[in-house]
Amino acid sequence: MSELKAFLRRLAGDFLLQSSIPRVMLLVIAVTLAGHVRTVGAQATAAQTPRATLALVGGTLIDGFGGVPLQNSVILVDGERITAVGQVGSLAVPPGTTVISTEGMSVLPGLWDMHVHLMINGHSDYTHWDETYPARFEKEIMPASAHQLLRAGVTSARDLGGPLEASINVRNAINRGEIPGPRLYVSGPFIQHEPYPGTEGFRWGVSGAADARAKVRQLAKAGVDVIKLIDQDQMTEDEVMAVVNEAHANGLSVVAHSHRPEEIRIGMRAGVDNFEHTGLANAPEYPADVIAAIRERTARMNLGPFFWTPTVSPLFNYEYQRDHPEMLDDPSWTLGLASDIIADIRQSLRKPGELSYFQLTPSRIPTLKRKITQLRDAGATLLIGTDSGVPMNFHSQSTWNELDIWVREMDISPMEAIRSATYWPSLMMKKDADVGTVTPGKYADIIAVRGDVLKYINLLQDVDIVVKGGKRIR
Repeated sequence: MSELKAFLRRLAGDFLLQSSIPRVMLLVIAVTLAGHVRTVGAQATAAQTPRATLALVGGTLIDGFGGVPLQNSVILVDGERITAVGQVGSLAVPPGTTVISTEGMSVLPGLWDMHVHLMINGHSDYTHWDETYPARFEKEIMPASAHQLLRAGVTSARDLGGPLEASINVRNAINRGEIPGPRLYVSGPFIQHEPYPGTEGFRWGVSGAADARAKVRQLAKAGVDVIKLIDQDQMTEDEVMAVVNEAHANGLSVVAHSHRPEEIRIGMRAGVDNFEHTGLANAPEYPADVIAAIRERTARMNLGPFFWTPTVSPLFNYEYQRDHPEMLDDPSWTLGLASDIIADIRQSLRKPGELSYFQLTPSRIPTLKRKITQLRDAGATLLIGTDSGVPMNFHSQSTWNELDIWVREMDISPMEAIRSATYWPSLMMKKDADVGTVTPGKYADIIAVRGDVLKYINLLQDVDIVVKGGKRIR
């Protein structure tokens, strides 16, 4: 623009020297030209400034890609999506934009939790829960769980193993903005050899490969986002192969339990996309052939990363919760729950040291770090997932607890842990074009917490700001 102005000045000077037009008329022409220059300049500047309805200004941005954090960041949001990312002094905030100060804060993509159970809320007695509350799952319990996750900074979550209709309806209600919750990806019922007694509403058995394919097609037609396998070592290999192949034919990934060595072996052979749990009870490590199979899979770069969701915090935190039960009184987990449900959950946790669910846990804890180290050394890409909703593992607390254990006890760097809760889950779920990093064009799913989470990861237990789709939630 400055070069254009200089050219016009030279042009006007030459014109004045050579022209016989009266000087008053020349002055009018010069003023008109200058006005056009100012108009073009203003239009160019406006075109270069991204539109924004919201701006988060001043914090240190950890964008999810793993690079050096951006100091004094500016994130511009227009409607639901991010329009620009820059720094104070170089990226201007358009006039009239709503500004949220993030000074003194760590700013991150909204977190993912890749292993939640919206239909349960920390109660210790599954049999009682499954008999008492199914009629209240869709309208009360699952929405409460979703709201608690969102308030905790979880803007995307994968719900694994729930009643089909309720799972779909709750997901869709969140997407329509009718109830608060994370972007939800649901499996509907578990697929297994035979449902446990009383669980037929959210566990589907299969009998033969044809039935396995039919069940997966039914789930796909209903609109699930992923298929969940459990106890696949009790199925025939043909049945497991049928589940995985039919899921992949319908564009769905398959998540499988890894509690026992043969569950892993058969799942690896079938092409399962993501295993859950460290598993193997109190065995000290994974068998050599299992690790060899993982190494072989991770070496196949054309298949992309091989994902594992270890889910260690419910186990690792058990002894502390048993000996310091005051943390069970945190009111955050009661959000959205009716008083009778709250009382029932509290009664079930009255003696945490006597819960049958955890009696083997103390002997499992010393094996967890070794197993995670094996998985990392074999090249598996780890994902944050918490089994949120299992006994004493509340939706309002679960995700930050998992991140904290990874960093504090498993020697995983804060940056790696954060990427396992942001970038990698979005890639695994094929949603990386829309979420997972703070990037122009993606949804404005952003959280902020006062302090430096790369030094103190447990600051995430109290998230200050939650923005989902450009709308401030907290």
